[in-house]
Amino acid sequence: MPTPNYAFEKRQRELAKKKKQDEKDARKREAREANASSPATSPAADNAPAAPAPAPAQRVHLRKPGP
Repeated sequence: MPTPNYAFEKRQRELAKKKKQDEKDARKREAREANASSPATSPAADNAPAAPAPAPAQRVHLRKPGP
């Protein structure tokens, strides 16, 4: 009885996984392009001024009191 070719089987699984990921990426790319080509903006949003970006939160480092 011949021994199984594990390297071949692994390569086939990797190729199938890559193909599935590529198809998923293509679907995402198509969805992004569809959203970019037809933006859904309301008329009220066109008249509103752009809000300034909020300032980043300041980090607070708490230290344990020393001995």
